[in-house]
Amino acid sequence: MWLAGRLGVCSSIYSNTRGKHVVQSVIQPVHANKLLYNNNSVPRYNYTGNSQSQLYYTTQSEIKSKISRMKIAIIGQSQFGADVYRLLQRKGHNIVGVFTVPDGKTGRADPLAVAAESGGTKVFKFPRWRLKGEPLKEVVDAYNSVDAELNVLPFCTQFIPMNIIDTPKNGSIIYHPSLLPLHRGASSISWTLICGDKKAGFTVFWADDGLDTGPILLQRECEVYPNDTVDSIYNRFLYPQGIEGVGDAVDLIEQGLAPRIKQNEDEATYEKLLNKRSFVQIDWSKNAEEIHNFIRGCDKVPGAWTVINGQNVSLFGSKLRRNDSILNPSEVNVEGMSRAGIVHLGGLLLYGADGKAINVKTVQYDDTSRTIPAAKFGMAGGVDEKLELTEEEQPWSETVNKIWRCILGLKSIQSDTDFFASGAGSMDVVRLVEEVKQKCCVSLLNEDVYMATTFDSFLQRLVRKSRGLLEADTFLDYDAAECKANNMDLRFPRQLFINNEFVDSETGKTFNTINPFTEEVICEVASAQAVDVDNAVAAAKAAFDDGPWGRMNARDRGAILYRLADIMDEHREELATLESIDSGAVYTLAIKTHVGMSIDTFRYYAGWCDKIYGQVIPINHARPNRDLTFTKKEPYGVCGLIVPWNYPLMMLAWKSAACLAAGNTLVLKPANVTPLTALKFAELSYKAGFPPGVINILPGSGAIVGNAILKHPDIRKAAFTGSTEVGKTIMKNAAISNLKKVSLELGGKSPLIIFSDCDFQRALRHGLSSVFFNKGENCIAAGRLFVENSMHDRFVSACIEELDKYVIGDPLDRSTSHGPQNHKAHLDSLLKFIETGISEGARLVYGGKRVDRTGYFLQPTIFTDVEDDMFIAKEESFGPIMIISRFNDGDIDGVIKRANSTEYGLASGVFTQDISKAMLVADRIEAGTCFVNCYNKTDVAAPFGGYKQSGFGKDLGQDALMEYVKTKCVTIEY
Repeated sequence: MWLAGRLGVCSSIYSNTRGKHVVQSVIQPVHANKLLYNNNSVPRYNYTGNSQSQLYYTTQSEIKSKISRMKIAIIGQSQFGADVYRLLQRKGHNIVGVFTVPDGKTGRADPLAVAAESGGTKVFKFPRWRLKGEPLKEVVDAYNSVDAELNVLPFCTQFIPMNIIDTPKNGSIIYHPSLLPLHRGASSISWTLICGDKKAGFTVFWADDGLDTGPILLQRECEVYPNDTVDSIYNRFLYPQGIEGVGDAVDLIEQGLAPRIKQNEDEATYEKLLNKRSFVQIDWSKNAEEIHNFIRGCDKVPGAWTVINGQNVSLFGSKLRRNDSILNPSEVNVEGMSRAGIVHLGGLLLYGADGKAINVKTVQYDDTSRTIPAAKFGMAGGVDEKLELTEEEQPWSETVNKIWRCILGLKSIQSDTDFFASGAGSMDVVRLVEEVKQKCCVSLLNEDVYMATTFDSFLQRLVRKSRGLLEADTFLDYDAAECKANNMDLRFPRQLFINNEFVDSETGKTFNTINPFTEEVICEVASAQAVDVDNAVAAAKAAFDDGPWGRMNARDRGAILYRLADIMDEHREELATLESIDSGAVYTLAIKTHVGMSIDTFRYYAGWCDKIYGQVIPINHARPNRDLTFTKKEPYGVCGLIVPWNYPLMMLAWKSAACLAAGNTLVLKPANVTPLTALKFAELSYKAGFPPGVINILPGSGAIVGNAILKHPDIRKAAFTGSTEVGKTIMKNAAISNLKKVSLELGGKSPLIIFSDCDFQRALRHGLSSVFFNKGENCIAAGRLFVENSMHDRFVSACIEELDKYVIGDPLDRSTSHGPQNHKAHLDSLLKFIETGISEGARLVYGGKRVDRTGYFLQPTIFTDVEDDMFIAKEESFGPIMIISRFNDGDIDGVIKRANSTEYGLASGVFTQDISKAMLVADRIEAGTCFVNCYNKTDVAAPFGGYKQSGFGKDLGQDALMEYVKTKCVTIEY
């Protein structure tokens, strides 16, 4: 006899799985031409983690058009079995019969039966195949009637007689979720994690009379990530790739290519079925990593348990903890653990025998099955815990029920009645908020309604609001980095921010971020990988499609943006300090520009939220009828934003504020050398009340994270600030993936023309600022100064005199005017740029060397006598290097022609007291911005962007909003 119940720990895990995991999979299907062989010639596939493909089911007409092929009987049950059935139909196989379990007590058929019946396949439903060890004749006869040539058992909990297994000429194949011969038995996924395996996978093997011992047909494997659970690894890989694997196995059989590789019994392991409570009790004599593996190997079913404060509780959401930085700790007694556990605002810290910690997020009381956040253990009022109403609060239930009945026009309200699904609109939200305020004396916000749309959840939110618990729940736990700087104790995140939660990378990878002043490591930061991008995009898409953000009124959206700006303002000094230590920005500039303009940007776009609208357009009428045409502006959905390292927070604000104001959600990658203010911003966005999934921040490399963002099919709009070379690659990837809309702010070689009739002191002051502002790490920096010949020498001498006054040093020192370059690689590139200028014959009149001290400091540098054909005259340095060229007195046409002889066109400037001359330059200069008698004068209301190879699209102003909306035209005939 053979029992084909081989999908892991407990069938309830899989009965909850939906077909969506396959219909729109995040897994790259691996085809037969990618088949690899291991040492025993077992067909094994490597999982790449690419997220760009989807599995599509064809229509019945397409299936019927295929030539009939091998006759197959499917024996089993579950959604997994149903999706295997659909895939085999798509491949054109002739499925002659489906054998599954009877309908449930409620009359609901198994998903496999439903799929087969809708596909026109004969379905047999038997409660058993044998009785007292003997096959049942009526079942065997029914099976023989279909004359199958192959049995496929994707998931089956019934004992199948061996004469059924051996009847088809091609035998029987079975899916098993482990890399056999490892982890034989029905809890194989759990044991893969409990044993700390680095690889997981599945096997399709030939059934024999043993227990998972038959010859191997094929295997596929994937990485096990540090925080994988049974659910996550099943949904990410074992489910979608398992369906593909079974389909490919059937193809190999039909083609006569299917191997039968004997399993190596010396490598075999068989672990017990985790079906008893005693088997899943946590052993605190193990080290922290072993305990972590045990908890996640039992997450969600059956649930690893222990005794805390005398209560049996199951633990979920385990992660290894790198430090003990916690807030509001309180001790609990954990039976068998060598020290007390610690409940804190981020969960529950528990300790292995090695003294290292794990943190669990969720606790379930075994006596009631009630689940609460671990941070609320032993307290009342957990966010997932249903609160009992006090005597004073109990009348609210009927009061609110009556309010809902009146607003919705319903005779009765149930606990799961949805406010908006029942027809409520924005005016009803206002009425609900005001009536609750009047009759219950509790002030809610409009977004409270959007975030609790069912009656029961709304009543609970009302109670929490009245008790002040919502404010307490705004704390966001993370694995904090801590340091002291600028006379401040800094505590900030260093993990990825996905779906309103700070998490480690799925792979556990990290990188160091360096203080450019000290050249020391500030902290380790989680390094996102492609799988993390998949997770973030899925969260952003769900937030846009189904979350409160997509349903929220535009004005309410603006209120959240205003709140974010206010919170950033409260943390202005902290943000400026982080910006300074991470990027080398001088603190006084950081607090005014890096942070100050970021705050202004969010305030500006908060006001735009309810002012994005289309037009009514008169068109010809289709007489005798009349026609009305109007346009509306709609958000794209999920946007991918990639920002640079020179203004880490400000560039984030420039792009994300407009993106969010338009109603989009976002996945943002900060530069991997300056991630800290972006992560602190993520924390502040949570405090501001952004719903889960709206904002996702993924530090990491451009090659991995940036490319994954650009290639992702669910991202419809991308925005990038950086080099022209990378911008070209971005356009290519965006086009290849799904033709996503792209806006690019790229390199520049901005010309600044200084005429001799200018206000000299103004031109000097702004000329220096045009180059040395923010250490020259400024996208619109004047890459080349054209100075009229009659004042050239005086201007150069004055610049040198002023540079002698510059104070180079600690960016946190308020007297410092010139800080370190952003990172070592950039400093090296600037030194090479200077060497090139010298070798070309340009005259170095000031600086040109690294400052002899710790830190990535470069002397402010001036080159003169720079000819038009020199490298330094044509290419951007992106550093504190002034390039000065002469032009003949009065030669306006000539200098404009020279200024335009570049492939860049980001910014430009002109200094003259002749308004006609200034306007002539402004008209003819080929750049997206032209400054007249000023420089670096940007404002949140003024559009910013380039011409030519400096990119296209705009940041700031109303123009930026149009980058994040699409226009829909609606025509009505009446």
